[in-house]
Amino acid sequence: MHSKLSARYRKIIYRYIQKIGLFLLGDYRLTGNSLDWMSDSQFNKYLEKFDEFGRFNTYRRWNLFQLLKFTENVEGHTAECGVYTGASSWLICNHNAQNNFLSKNHHLFDSFEGLSSPGKYDGQHWNKGSLNASIKLVKENLSEFSNIIFHPGWIPERFNEVDDVKFSFVHVDLDLYEPSLDSFSFFYDRLSEGGILLCDDYGFSTCPGATKAMDEFMANKKEKIIALASGGAFIIKA
Repeated sequence: MHSKLSARYRKIIYRYIQKIGLFLLGDYRLTGNSLDWMSDSQFNKYLEKFDEFGRFNTYRRWNLFQLLKFTENVEGHTAECGVYTGASSWLICNHNAQNNFLSKNHHLFDSFEGLSSPGKYDGQHWNKGSLNASIKLVKENLSEFSNIIFHPGWIPERFNEVDDVKFSFVHVDLDLYEPSLDSFSFFYDRLSEGGILLCDDYGFSTCPGATKAMDEFMANKKEKIIALASGGAFIIKA
């Protein structure tokens, strides 16, 4: 009886929320709640682990989770630039572990001191030190996994440590123009054919620099940028 009532009134409630959002914000669009992945118990456990259940990042987390499947037969290691608390790296490491990819290392690049100083293309949303999470916290969050290599420091100063490494999947989540451009420039040539480079911040008004960096870098490349409705974009290396 309760579930029927919930289903009956949920639609009405969502309509009112949508109208309130449009009234207050003008361009607000409420996403439907009838998506099957929202009831995935294992994925929801993961979201709860990182206190992300019900937050706006959930769609992009699911996208990352699904895109990893494209690279299961692609040679190379995995990497993340901009780790924060390790939520995205957890998905990558879990995918590697679940598929028994024992030869894949996951490389983490982050200052672990928050963002660097925003530049002229980065807007006004971020400040130096935003999104600060310690390396100790990330190690605790990823403690169940092996084959993890940390490269703490400001991007790109430690990229040289993987200069001769090939990658199947690279996640760039740096919010700002300069480190994002540095990451695209370095990892593009090191992506295996069929490998994916995913930019978490593409298409957000809060991260204009990241969008500009990807657009600029890919302008003369043969691969197409696939922009996602949830925010974020990716390329598949040809």
